[in-house]
Amino acid sequence: MIPSNIKDILANIDNAGIYQTLSMIIFIIFFISTVLYVLSRPKKHYSEIERAPLEDDHNN
Repeated sequence: MIPSNIKDILANIDNAGIYQTLSMIIFIIFFISTVLYVLSRPKKHYSEIERAPLEDDHNN
């Protein structure tokens, strides 16, 4: 039998709920750590980056 969708595949795996829970926890940890990293950077860092496309690459 060929499974028609991902739900059929996950229904046949033992302890599928544990895998789903672990993947959600990993995603939440990654998302929160990314947000905290972005918020912890000084605003000077972002102001330098936002001006980068407007600055010349050549030093005279």
